[in-house]
Order: sequence, then structure tokens, then C-alpha cells
Amino acid sequence: MTVRTCAAAAVLLASAGCGASPPPAAKPLSPVNVKATSMKQGFTTLDHLVESAKGEGELTVIALPRDWVNYGEIIDTFTDKYDIKVNELEPGASSRREIDTAAQLKPDVFDLTLDVAVAQAGKFAPYKVQGWQDLPDHIKDPTGAWYGAYGGYMSIGYDPRKVPAPASFADLAAKPGYLVALDGDPLHSAAAFGGVMAASLVSGTPQPKRGVELFAKLKQAGRLTDPAKANTIVDWDHLNAARGARDGEAWKVTIPRDAPLGDYHVQAISKDAPHPAAARLWEEFLFSDEGQNLLQKGWARPAREEAMLMRGTLDKEQAAKLPVAPGPPVLLTIPQTDAAKSYLKKRWTQSVR
Repeated sequence: MTVRTCAAAAVLLASAGCGASPPPAAKPLSPVNVKATSMKQGFTTLDHLVESAKGEGELTVIALPRDWVNYGEIIDTFTDKYDIKVNELEPGASSRREIDTAAQLKPDVFDLTLDVAVAQAGKFAPYKVQGWQDLPDHIKDPTGAWYGAYGGYMSIGYDPRKVPAPASFADLAAKPGYLVALDGDPLHSAAAFGGVMAASLVSGTPQPKRGVELFAKLKQAGRLTDPAKANTIVDWDHLNAARGARDGEAWKVTIPRDAPLGDYHVQAISKDAPHPAAARLWEEFLFSDEGQNLLQKGWARPAREEAMLMRGTLDKEQAAKLPVAPGPPVLLTIPQTDAAKSYLKKRWTQSVR
């Protein structure tokens, strides 16, 4: 064999792996704990969490109307991104209904009003999302049982072709022309209850009697009606802004300077979640920059807004379209909420209906 032939043979042997060292063995993945209190603790990396969630294959949500804060697009994006089927149960359910039916319907995650979440914290699996430090302390449970995802202000939406812009809730009863609606019954609807509470504020303090009296005056004057007949709707600003997005010339939104009532909707994972990894991936998605911007696209105010603005990851163009807020929101305490609900339970029916 010539030298050239030997060299060629050597090249062929080398290319076939003859005599070569075997490739290093892949590093084994850390054990998964699908009920962990953080992604790092339970899954090490996001990719590992995604793999575990895909293995479960499904996620069950409840009380997420597709036209509420852009949840339709959020759910579809989550499904497309991770190839996980989302089962949507009772989109119109109230927060109380979510809890009452949990044992029967077995949702993985909840979207709740703050008062219900606080009262039911023992039913949730603590989990702190990666953006935990970005969330204000007053909208998250220290253990991670629940945490605010988005918020809004109580607002007045109105048809500028029929009525002037109201400067306050008091204008609705004091000035003629306003045909006013709440978004439901304040004894059952969180939005309607918030409307009465916003109208009740005096220097940032709720006075339930004041709110009931205002709507009683409207009722007596024949100017309290349902949304289909109203030229003015008292509702969360993301809902009034969505109405305005459909026809800006026919619908404007204002947040009265003297009544900046705000509220947050909070997220929680069921302690009995059938799909615990998918539930944790859902929360990571909602609190990611992408998820928070999708909520803002639905006219909500992302809980991580301030941190995202500082890092340049907030959709500033959409943020500029939100109704102008007069200042930091007034957030009712749990005792204030409980006292107000007790007062309305006694007085609303006899005063307004």
C-alpha cells in the first residue's frame, strides 16, 4: 500500500468514527416537582416546565370570557405556542361561582377578585412566577397563594353626541340628559358593585350610603336603565375602552378625578389542579412580557407595567391608548369591601329597585 493510500484509508476510518472517543453522555434532567412553588425549584428551566406541561397535554380554565381583557387571543396564543389544549369552562362565572364549583369542575387555575382570593387562599397552591419581584407587594400574597395579573379603574363611558363629558359621578344625577347603566346588579356583579363604590368615594374613603343615594336619585328620575338603552355606562375602564375602540366617535371614557377607584384581578392555581405543570406554565405565560402586553391589548393595566416600562418591554403604543388615569388608584381594603357589601345587601333593594 502506498503512503497516499494509507493516508486516504486513515481519513476514511477517522470519518467513520473508528478509534474516536464516544460523545459525552447527555446531562440527565433534574427530577421534576410539578407542585413546586417556583419554576426553578420544580423544573429548573422554562424548557423543562414546557416539556412537563406538554406531557399533561391540557389546561382547564374557568370564568375567562374571550372578550374580557383579550382572553380569547391570550388562550389561542398559549395553545399555539405550547401545543396544549385549553378547556374553557363557564366563561361568565363570577369569582364566587369559580370557588363554589371547583370540586365538581376541577379547574387548574382561577381568575378572581381580590376579596374572594383572600378569603379562599387555603384552596390555592402557592407558586411564585419569574416576574414575582416586579409585582407590587399590596397585590400579592407573601406565600404566593395569589397575585394580581391586571387591574383597572372604575370609569364613566358616555356617548358624546348625546351628553357632555361628566366631571364627576355626582354630575350623572345632578345634570339632565344622562341615561345611566351599571354593568349588572351590585349585589351580584363585581363591576356594578365597583360602580356604586366609586360614586361613594369622598377624599378616597368609601361611603356606601352616598353611592346608593346617587343611584336611587337616578332611579327615581327614571334615568337608571340597562346598558342597551343607556348613553352613559359606569364600568371598568377596560370594558368602556373596548366599547370606544369599536366606535370612537360614539363612545368616550373618563375616570373622574375625585373618584379614582381601582381594582385588580388576581391569579391562583388550584391546590387540586389536574394539570399542575400546565397550570404553572399558564401563570408564567400570563406574567411574561408577552402575556402582560396581550392583557394590555385588551385595555387592562398590566401588574408588571412599571417594571416593563423601565426595561423597555412594555407596548408603549397601546399604553398610550388607555383612558387617562387621574393618579394612583384607590384600592378598597377587605374590611371596607365587606362593610360596603353588608350595607348594600340591606339598602340597595329597598332604595334602588
